[in-house]
Amino acid sequence: MELFVLWDIDHTLIENAGVSKEIYAAAFRGLSGREPTEPARTEGRTDRLIMRDMFVREGLPVPDWHLIEAALAQAGEARLEELRRRGTALPGVHDALKAASAQTGWVSSVLTGNIAANARVKLAAFGLDSLLDLTVGAYGADAELRPHLVAVARERAQRLHGFPADIPTVLVGDTPRDVEAALTTGSGVLAVASGIHTQEELTAAGAVEVLPDLSDTKRVLGILESFAGH
Repeated sequence: MELFVLWDIDHTLIENAGVSKEIYAAAFRGLSGREPTEPARTEGRTDRLIMRDMFVREGLPVPDWHLIEAALAQAGEARLEELRRRGTALPGVHDALKAASAQTGWVSSVLTGNIAANARVKLAAFGLDSLLDLTVGAYGADAELRPHLVAVARERAQRLHGFPADIPTVLVGDTPRDVEAALTTGSGVLAVASGIHTQEELTAAGAVEVLPDLSDTKRVLGILESFAGH
């Protein structure tokens, strides 16, 4: 059975140990010439929204997106080793991704608020990039709102792999925004309480399948399989 699995990155696959907020601060500093007065607000939002919000809150004009994306990519690349030193892949992630990549008819990729360059940095830091088909992922440069990223990923899967437009899709993520993106696009969702949101909060957001983390590979695979053919 065909299945399109889209994994969030930060706090779902990896713990970035504060490096993400340092990337946003560095990009802001490079573009504005000054430090932000408060950290970036992330929580499952896209890089487009995160960076625009930073400039608006600081009372500054928002630079053109291509300048923001270049600044983010430069800041991310510069922090690869720092991320590798301080961060970690979360429990069970390597085994879960490996198991999903081995399933016949499945394509496993990412749906993330990060721009593509920084998504690759974060995954490569912990050897996860080779377990995902990043060509069909959806990234923070592709849309402002997370639910709109689902259509981007589906279109890429259809164009690059010949998948039907209505291929069963499941999102794996740690925030209510991941749950919302799934529910508003007719996708399945596996929520994991490995970020700041509790299992109760994720259930309240509408997730039926909620796990504390991805450490139980058999359970994770079973839940994902239940969405195949829906």
